[in-house]
Amino acid sequence: MFDTGTTGFMLLATSLVMLMTPGLAFFYGGLAGKRNILGIMMQSFVSMGITTIMWFACGYSLCFSGDTMGGIIGNLDKAFMQGVDLNSPFAGNTKLPEFVFMAYQMMFAIITPALITGAFVNRVTFKAYLIFLVLWQLLVYYPFAHMVWGGGLLAQWGVLDFAGGIVVHAIAGFAALASVIYVGHRRDKQSPPNSIPLIAIGTGLLWFGWYGFNAGSALDVNAVTGLAFLNTDVAASFAAITWLIIEWRATKKPKFVGLLTGAVAGLATITPAAGYVSLPSAVIIGIASGIVCYMAVNLKNKMGWDDALDVWGVHGIGGCLGTILLGVFASKAMNGAGVDGLMSGGTTFFIHQVIAVMGACIYAYLFTYGMLMLINKITRVKVSESEEDAGLDHSLHGEKAYDEGAL
Repeated sequence: MFDTGTTGFMLLATSLVMLMTPGLAFFYGGLAGKRNILGIMMQSFVSMGITTIMWFACGYSLCFSGDTMGGIIGNLDKAFMQGVDLNSPFAGNTKLPEFVFMAYQMMFAIITPALITGAFVNRVTFKAYLIFLVLWQLLVYYPFAHMVWGGGLLAQWGVLDFAGGIVVHAIAGFAALASVIYVGHRRDKQSPPNSIPLIAIGTGLLWFGWYGFNAGSALDVNAVTGLAFLNTDVAASFAAITWLIIEWRATKKPKFVGLLTGAVAGLATITPAAGYVSLPSAVIIGIASGIVCYMAVNLKNKMGWDDALDVWGVHGIGGCLGTILLGVFASKAMNGAGVDGLMSGGTTFFIHQVIAVMGACIYAYLFTYGMLMLINKITRVKVSESEEDAGLDHSLHGEKAYDEGAL
């Protein structure tokens, strides 16, 4: 009944996307100060547990079952996977079991809120973060996953997002900005990365996992799958080198962290367009990502926003830029299931992409800020000055990343 090749590929893609969350933990863990390594890594890993429980209980159903509230959210028809058995096919590709599609989408739900954590490293209590993790998915991630990928409001309006420009990066990035504005500055903003090799390991895992993130979003094995795979690598490479060159000119030294950050920016930016644009378009998107995301990080610094690990500049702006450039470069010649963008006369599609991503960013920002205000009435969101000075690894978790007394 099911195609073993397609099913096997999607299980592999699911595994690759799962690997991205530990990769993100390493990436953020390396960027954090040495007293906050475990705190930031734990925020990624705990999402793997809590999000999986939520996804099984109600998340999958709310994103991909039915259509309520005018297409904003799904229903609970498939809560606890009721009605789905071993022989249930995925409606979007009957060669694939629905269980596999459920697992694949679950990995996206796991990593999206984890992306936000890099912005407020060493400033948020673990209890508040757990509440945030649950509420943010219910009120922000699930609605946008449904509206874009579950046949909801934005999908009906013609908005496209191949693998998460809006659904993952834009809303996470602007939620991160709202979090930064709410919790305020770190007491020690000069805390350097504790381990650049750890950042490199995290980047490698993210880059590797991103092939499952983007190529797997074809939900099949065909030419579009290969196109998305290659576009992903090309955009990341061009963005990494673009960022390296710009920063080299500015600082007179080639920075390894800049190269790695540029690669992640390119990966985030190509995500919404990976399966809809040509290879030359992916080159342009990669170069644009390196320039625009670098400028966004500089703007953040000038504005005094203490986004510690540049989540807004890399993921938020990258997701927005990629969604808009999809509206420019999309081509039905590359993917018959897509549309033509502005360069091919698709003016209406371009306008819809711009409006959709702007609306998503505003929604994510406002809901996140309001959510943090609500959580603060339940439990303290920001750590005390003494906890921050001691580092969250010790003050909140009673552990430390390295045994400095070991031989």
